[in-house]
Amino acid sequence: MKINYKIEKNNTGKSINYILTNGLGISTRLLTKLIKNKKILVNRTNCDTKNIVNLGDVLEVHFDLVEDNSNIIPTKIDLDILYEDEWFLVVNKPSGIPIHPSRLHLTDSLSNGIKFYYDSIGLAKKIRPVNRLDLDTSGLVIFAKCEYIQECFIRQMTNRTFKKEYLCLVERIIRT
Repeated sequence: MKINYKIEKNNTGKSINYILTNGLGISTRLLTKLIKNKKILVNRTNCDTKNIVNLGDVLEVHFDLVEDNSNIIPTKIDLDILYEDEWFLVVNKPSGIPIHPSRLHLTDSLSNGIKFYYDSIGLAKKIRPVNRLDLDTSGLVIFAKCEYIQECFIRQMTNRTFKKEYLCLVERIIRT
């Protein structure tokens, strides 16, 4: 999981920190983790993010941080995965299953199933549901596979560029 960002004229002379936070929208908290783990490169070389970039430089940001997800008990659950790539997956959640573990649903939540799935594919990432549905609601739930993508989805929801459409099926006649 990485992003390559080629420096163009409008970013020439700016610091790497500035580009990462203002251009790519990386949070200060995530930026600190990336710096600490040496996951930011310029022209394939580790760098100080206070450095200034030049026209044509290639900034690489690697999001392959290993994360502890041991707080969720893995449970084999049949997942209906509708879409998956290296950044996120979309799961069709059936009615009657919660998104998160709780006292009443310690091992039978969708997150427990995602944890089992992540373990089976060797993905050491936190379980990050982007959206939530009620226990008795079925529908699509997006799970971000890294903190950056979760931040991007949250930003889209906040500024209302993330669009959701709902379909309701009704049997019988509705009277108002």
